[in-house]
Amino acid sequence: MIHDFINIDYLKNGNQIQRKSYKIIQKIELFSILKDHKPILTGTIPIDINIEESDLDVICEVNDFDSFRQKVEKHFSEYDGFSYSGMMNRNDKECVTFNFFVDGMEIELYGENKPAAQQNAYRHMLIEYHFLNKLGDDFKKKIIALKKAGLKTEPAFAKLLNLEGDPYEALLNVQL
Repeated sequence: MIHDFINIDYLKNGNQIQRKSYKIIQKIELFSILKDHKPILTGTIPIDINIEESDLDVICEVNDFDSFRQKVEKHFSEYDGFSYSGMMNRNDKECVTFNFFVDGMEIELYGENKPAAQQNAYRHMLIEYHFLNKLGDDFKKKIIALKKAGLKTEPAFAKLLNLEGDPYEALLNVQL
């Protein structure tokens, strides 16, 4: 089953948290403001395995980190809990993250110098979505239970799929 996660309109008709997410994104004009960075909502909310602590993970393509930082600070720094990670190096990739809260929901913006649709967060989500559809409701319930028990999403999938090694890499190496 193919799903268009690039266009967030699917959230309008989703579960309660998906509808709330859509309203928040629209309210603060998040995707409009970041349109030049081709934002994609990733993580557990789009694929309906979120738990109470889940946040809105938005990945962006960033070619000019300073300009991106200025834009994010200009439009979102007034929100509760606003923080900026500074430049980081993750897996030999330069990236930045920003966090803030809107209407009680945390938003994490992640920027990397790579097209958003090629970033690991999006790739992970597509693979996870595939398995959720293929393995059904019992599998989904087990993933959610593992997450509620404290496991992160990728390690939960790796555990149930019996993937060895680093769960983040192992998931990317699964042949669909």
